[in-house]
This record gives sequence, C-alpha cells and structure tokens, in this order.
Amino acid sequence: MIVIGGSASMDLAKELASVMGCDYIQAATTTFPDGECYTRIDAEKLDDDVVIVQTTSPDSKLIELLLLQDAVRRLGAKSITLVIPYFGYARQDRVFKPGEPESAKVMCQHLDMNCDRVITVDIHKEAVLNYFNHPHKDLKAAPVIADYFKGKGIDMVLSPDIGAAGRAKMVGEVMGVPYDHLEKTRLSGTDVRIAPAKADVKGKKVLIVDDMISTGGTIIAAAYALREAGAAGISVACTHGVFVNNAIEKFTGSSLDALLSCNTLNNPVSHISVASLIAEAIKDAQKGKW
Repeated sequence: MIVIGGSASMDLAKELASVMGCDYIQAATTTFPDGECYTRIDAEKLDDDVVIVQTTSPDSKLIELLLLQDAVRRLGAKSITLVIPYFGYARQDRVFKPGEPESAKVMCQHLDMNCDRVITVDIHKEAVLNYFNHPHKDLKAAPVIADYFKGKGIDMVLSPDIGAAGRAKMVGEVMGVPYDHLEKTRLSGTDVRIAPAKADVKGKKVLIVDDMISTGGTIIAAAYALREAGAAGISVACTHGVFVNNAIEKFTGSSLDALLSCNTLNNPVSHISVASLIAEAIKDAQKGKW
C-alpha cells in the first residue's frame, strides 16, 4: 500500500504511513500566479492500493484533492481510499432556505467519481456519507482523546451543549469518569450564553470536549461558567481545531489549563493523533470488515 499526502494533511499522512509500515509519497503542489492549483505525484506508476490523505477545506485543498484523485488513477492505482480528516462543507447537509445548494451532497458526488472507499473523522453529520456510492466510514476521535487525558487528573468530562453530550459520554466512559453537559443559549452567530453546569463541578478538574472549535466563543463562555461554579481546573479538547479569527490567541487570556485538538487540521495545538484510528479502519477494510 502507498500513502499519498496532500499539502493540507502531510503530517498526518506521514504518520499514517509510518504506523502502517508502508511507502509514503508527498504530492508536489504549487499555485500558479493566477491562483490555479498544480499538483504532481513523483512516480512512474502506482501499481498498488493507494491512500490519499487530504482535508477538503479551504476550497483550494478540495481542488487539490480532486486533481490528486485523477493523477493517482492515471498512474494505475489498484484502488483509491480517500482519507478526509476534516470534511469541509459537511455543515450544509440540507437546504435551509430556498435557492441554496445542498453543498455536502455536491462534494460527495464529485469526490465519489474517483475513489473506492472513503474515511472521515467526526464528520458533522454522518448521514452525509450516504451520498457516496462507495463504502464509507466515519471514525470517532473520542477514544484517542480519552487515552490522551488518562492519568492527567481529570475528574469529569463535559460537552458545551446537549447536542455534543454523546461525545462527552464516550470520552467519560473510556476514562472511567462522570460526564455531563452544559446548557447553551445562542444569542447570535458568535455570542452565546452558558448556564451553570447541572453537575457539581466545585473543586473538580473538568475536560470539555467538542467536535469543532471555530471562533472559540462557546468554549470561552463555558470555561467562564465553570470557573464561576467553582471548577478547580479546565482543559479543552476538540477533534477539529478550525480556529478562525485568531481564536487560539483568544484562549491565551482565558482561564483554561490546556487547549488541544486532534491532528485532522494542522495548528499549533494539534497534538492528539488520529493516525492509529485511521490505520485500523484501513486494515479492517482490507479484511473485508466494511
């Protein structure tokens, strides 16, 4: 098997190849002066099963992935597995207002044209993957997040709202600690109000887990509410650290003890690896388990 890393996911791709003990090729990708993408795989042929690792955000990385799929197929790959650590456009999974596109479906339809299976990590809505005609699997990062924080003195796992309560449950169960959620009221696109935690957090070290952090407003508000409730320590972990508008800098002056994300996206705090999860999923696919 050969692992090919796109420019958005080269660190994860290299680690995946190392974990699986297979060859690694870094795609050579540049941008023309007019902004168009150029990519090339430095190989005469790819007479093997190929794994392409690349996020689909921002837009330029999606175009790069589409071009890599075509290049890999032309070089004779026996099969193509797409590993999309962070699936952009997954949040537009239906038409909310007349005249809108169903963006997630469009992305799946185009990516589906040149692949044999698809692996994602904590995609926003797992049902989106049903738009692929090929086998697909969404991996849950909760186990690796839990493993990372084991033995670090965490007393309780919380989600910032009830919608993410299942993730807190998964992490809490693996760690063997209680779990709960906070009540959140969204005031606008960036402002939220977090009610005091239902659980008793006084004197406890709390881990907040979520699938994605974009602006950081929700987590900062949650941390403030927990401090007000008497929490002794607050750590935060997410799968996808999008961190727009200098979000990481906003956390610097907050009351957090730690801020970490998985390496589905490259950022200064992406220290929790999902490579082992992906490797196991690929091995299972080779054995015909999915």
